[in-house]
Amino acid sequence: MPFDTTLRMLAKARGLSAADIATAIPRVGAATVSAWLKGDKLPGQDQLNALARAFGVPAGALLAELAGTLDPARTQGEHDLLAAYRALNTRQQGALLEVARSMAGAKPTRRRGA
Repeated sequence: MPFDTTLRMLAKARGLSAADIATAIPRVGAATVSAWLKGDKLPGQDQLNALARAFGVPAGALLAELAGTLDPARTQGEHDLLAAYRALNTRQQGALLEVARSMAGAKPTRRRGA
């Protein structure tokens, strides 16, 4: 879910206007919050952390695809792998995908003693 959609959903659920949200974020006005709600801008790291505190959610949940992070079918390893992938640069992500695809196509190897 995009950031603006998540923010609008949280604001609506709590009955907050752009002006209400702005009061919780240092040095941010209602016009800036309105731009976030429309998807015209994204907050900086400090602003994102303040938003997360104001709504009582993890900062990552505001930017990540919320449904994917809450997917009970994913294992902890899948969550860890996704977090690690997102921390890589584009070139590294491509290399990791190449390795994963080659491993997925390879036949499993038997370990001795198994």
